[in-house]
Amino acid sequence: MEIAFVLVKCKTAHEMDVMREILKIDGVKEAHGTFGMYDIFVKVVGANHKAVSDIITKQIRQTKNVVSTTTLSTIPEQG
Repeated sequence: MEIAFVLVKCKTAHEMDVMREILKIDGVKEAHGTFGMYDIFVKVVGANHKAVSDIITKQIRQTKNVVSTTTLSTIPEQG
């Protein structure tokens, strides 16, 4: 199992719409609004690195009103 955390920036005033859409994506386990540079903190879980990568690049990044993302990959050996 692979886990990654994604920091999402959205267009202003679209944070709740983006969060609702992201929470519909299979593999997204949590999404929380944040203050500061990023608008949403997302936990993604997949069977392997490719599955997680596909969720991020083909779904989260393609969500309407997402401006940018930063991905924090975890180190499986430290879990």
